[in-house]
Amino acid sequence: MKPTLFALATLAMSMPCFADFDYVGKGTTANSAGQQTPFTFGFAWDSEQGTLRIGNKSYDMDTLPESYSLALVLSKDDSQVWLQEFYSGWFDSFYWQLGEHVIRLEKGQFEQQVKGNYELHIDDRSYFFTSNNAAIKVNFAAEGVESITVSGVTKNMGTKK
Repeated sequence: MKPTLFALATLAMSMPCFADFDYVGKGTTANSAGQQTPFTFGFAWDSEQGTLRIGNKSYDMDTLPESYSLALVLSKDDSQVWLQEFYSGWFDSFYWQLGEHVIRLEKGQFEQQVKGNYELHIDDRSYFFTSNNAAIKVNFAAEGVESITVSGVTKNMGTKK
């Protein structure tokens, strides 16, 4: 009986805690000259400690928040973007891998007018700006990033290519 209890206790201690996650969030920004600047912006939740890491800062929290929003701002002349968490100035495009999710912003050429000639891709969907401000919302679940949604954009229905 004792070996069985020992085995169960060992198994219980070695089981991963499903309420914890850690997404490194590696990416790059690029300017109009093509110069790329790497960045790291991810999220981690430690339920036992009650801490949430956002980027390189940790916060004490009683529970995991539902989401975190990033403000994506298009310049007045529609030529560049700003996203505070990724880079301290204006840039032209970015690529961001957050776990299994890929978020990227690219300039393109389109048959119809597209604000800033920008196309925002979140996993397998693409969007166009509808105003100079968009919000990328990272939605959390106990297991990690549940989904990524966006506002201030319209879905690319394939009519502008």
